[in-house]
Amino acid sequence: MVKRKMTQQNLEGAYAGESQAHMKYLIFSEVAEREGKPNIARLFKAISFAEQVHATNHFRNLGHINDTVKNLDAAIAGETFEVEEMYPAYDAVAKLQEEKEAQRGIHYALEAEKIHAEMYKKAKEAATQGKDLELGTVYICPVCGYTVENEAPQFCPVCGAPREKFKGF
Repeated sequence: MVKRKMTQQNLEGAYAGESQAHMKYLIFSEVAEREGKPNIARLFKAISFAEQVHATNHFRNLGHINDTVKNLDAAIAGETFEVEEMYPAYDAVAKLQEEKEAQRGIHYALEAEKIHAEMYKKAKEAATQGKDLELGTVYICPVCGYTVENEAPQFCPVCGAPREKFKGF
């Protein structure tokens, strides 16, 4: 863990930048894949992984990687912040500025984050007892991020996407 404030701030900025690059390149990879450019898609995916390695190194040096229970505490805190403060504030601004698409995206994220916080809480209960979580297949709606365990619904309750579109993990 770093001890000096300026180095800490620099690593936090680098972590944020590398994290964004990782996600951006994964998104670009999906676009190239849809356009029938598998080698460009693979290039984006490979470099995305390199950016993830960089982000992980910065995150570790900042002292943010802990045991599973502490990591779950951080995840719960993050999801709870998004549900209780961040997305409600972002939604209010989007409504004020009549940004309909932004409102939809914010609504989708808010609904999913509520579920994520609860899932992490259940995982923490198990981890606190030294156990792993009993977990069925987790299904994610690729349109809005709605998350459900065991079986995808016929239609997503948030955005209406059909079951066939859900991705299982």
